[in-house]
Amino acid sequence: MPTITTKDGVEIFYKDWGKGQPIVFSHGWPLSADDWDTQMIFFGNHGFRVIAHDRRGHGRSSQVGDGHDMDHYADDLAAVTAHLDLKNAIHIGHSTGGGEVVHYIARHGESRVAKAAILSAVPPLMVQTPANPGGLPKEVFDGLQAQLAASRTNFYRELAAGPFYGYNRPGAKPSEAVIANWWRQSMMGGAKAHYDGIVAFSQTDFTEDLKKITVPVLVMHLRAAHYALLHQFSMTASEVSAPARL
Repeated sequence: MPTITTKDGVEIFYKDWGKGQPIVFSHGWPLSADDWDTQMIFFGNHGFRVIAHDRRGHGRSSQVGDGHDMDHYADDLAAVTAHLDLKNAIHIGHSTGGGEVVHYIARHGESRVAKAAILSAVPPLMVQTPANPGGLPKEVFDGLQAQLAASRTNFYRELAAGPFYGYNRPGAKPSEAVIANWWRQSMMGGAKAHYDGIVAFSQTDFTEDLKKITVPVLVMHLRAAHYALLHQFSMTASEVSAPARL
């Protein structure tokens, strides 16, 4: 099983398939690299080298008790790209993974990066603050932590079967296989990593990170997604990024 060991001793699992220009995928909370399997097969079949890693505490990576913050997430991603000597890479991040991508580029520079895409991602800031009045109240995220701590297995099942895929919308046709796969990935990870990760994805302010990025970044959101104020965030991220076009 391919892994690297970070400077603070954490083993990070990764997948590395094919040859060509690298596309690096960063998964959302609380999932794993497996969430990108369909996309990795597609782009691998179209001449790209595809890479995805399990974030620390997630999937097959070490279930450590600390370091579950955006600085460590970005540094771990940098360690993977350096270990594989990736150049001219396209970085794609979903949800928390979008924050990871933005923070990685801002923190470690663009020398290895060609462009990026952040999909239904958390930047610039999810939680409500005086400077971000349209964000979600902190109590929403406190509630997520409380549900996780009370019964992680039930919480993940209900999240996948409900708002995450929009299965709670009128006319939606839930897929038991999709729900089970989401639950499987989530339960592979560590409860502490997932608990702390809620703070990481909700309270990290990426505003200054976005201002530092000069490579092309595609920002995509779905209006129908219920688990974040996605349309608002897509507008805000494009306004902060320089240069940006929505």
